[in-house]
Amino acid sequence: MKAKQAHFDKEELQILKDFEDGQLRSIRNRETEKKELEQAARSTLQKDRRINIRISSRDLERIQMRAAREGNPYQTYIASPLHKLVAGRLTEKG
Repeated sequence: MKAKQAHFDKEELQILKDFEDGQLRSIRNRETEKKELEQAARSTLQKDRRINIRISSRDLERIQMRAAREGNPYQTYIASPLHKLVAGRLTEKG
């Protein structure tokens, strides 16, 4: 019987290479590390400020329709590219 050939994506191949090269190491205090990372994520994603902007009714309706198609609240749809922009993961065209 023939063994199935595993198919890996680019990221999985890099992890496999790093493992085989001995570049990966175990986390000593896994639960502590997990709790610290969870807290950092919560702090990063916490929405603690409110802003008001003026926008045309037409633009708002389009935003709401696009957000609904993606299954997101329109406020989240608006906030996401703003967050990416300030995090450096979205660049301005111009």
